[in-house]
Amino acid sequence: MENKIKNKKIILITEDEKSLRNALHVKLISEGFDVIEARDGEEGLEKSLKEHPDLILLDLVMPKMDGMTMLKKLRTGEEWGKLVPVIILTNLSSADEVRNKDITELEPTYYFLKTDKKIEEIVEAIKDKLGMS
Repeated sequence: MENKIKNKKIILITEDEKSLRNALHVKLISEGFDVIEARDGEEGLEKSLKEHPDLILLDLVMPKMDGMTMLKKLRTGEEWGKLVPVIILTNLSSADEVRNKDITELEPTYYFLKTDKKIEEIVEAIKDKLGMS
């Protein structure tokens, strides 16, 4: 709650790749965000429901619970989870028919391939979605 008073936006990074998680963390902190991290979908779901971040960066391929399952649980749970902006950041193309259907139904804010985006572009997308650009 203290973060909301300071007006800092909270970003949850749900990513099992430590180097990318760390790079995003450092960049987002330097841009003035508060950052929470999760190493898998189970931890990400738990921290999401507890902390109610302003935006979630979500990998799809993770241990324990994949990102799409986490997103489905968020979107079908409490009201906050239906509305929280989610940026999918993955190595998986959205060309797969089943994945594409899930993406359409679950309405993430953006779907980015990790290989196509620089961290600066991801930060700009976050700022844009949160009305900070």
